[in-house]
Amino acid sequence: MNLIRIAIIAGLILTFIVSLTAYPVLPDTVVSHWNAAGVPDGTMGKLAGIGLVPVIMVALVALLAFLPRIDPLWKNYAAFRNWYDGFILIFVLFMLAVQCLIILWSLGHPVSINLLMPVLVGILFLYTGFFLERTEPNWFAGIRTPWTLSSATVWKKTHLVGGKLFKIAGIVSCAGAVFPDFAIWFILVPALGTALVTVVYSWYAFQKERENS
Repeated sequence: MNLIRIAIIAGLILTFIVSLTAYPVLPDTVVSHWNAAGVPDGTMGKLAGIGLVPVIMVALVALLAFLPRIDPLWKNYAAFRNWYDGFILIFVLFMLAVQCLIILWSLGHPVSINLLMPVLVGILFLYTGFFLERTEPNWFAGIRTPWTLSSATVWKKTHLVGGKLFKIAGIVSCAGAVFPDFAIWFILVPALGTALVTVVYSWYAFQKERENS
């Protein structure tokens, strides 16, 4: 087991420790959702509210760890396995930060979500950009369109473009912390734009490859 996987397990354990430690002092209802202005607009019962994030974390980490084992192209993961595990770690740390936000708000210590969330999402986007540039063809990780899955060349080209776009999206998202009233747009617009451009580009690259063959 490498250091990244140890860090993933440590992140999961820390989340459970933080949650169990906070549980006795939390009110009967905890914050569960914020609106675009960063104001809480949803609550849940204490047990469900404090247990939801750890359950999601464990379920998704288990799923992400399992999927490469059933991928017909599982051998390709060897080329980017550390980056794949690193993505899982970034996800765990992201969810740990969300759990801490829930606890702090519920205990009466509001931390501006419109300042923190753009940075958290931005870091996630930035890492995704580096990750995509190193991803080899597979059925579960990366930009999977009919055209990337049909051509290794199109896969590579699309992931290089997608990697750059996700890095830009990450920087734009982080900039949302400077404009907290519009933070949600600094996250959504580059994310949706990147998704659209990569799908269209994969189709375009496939058409060009077919024309030149």
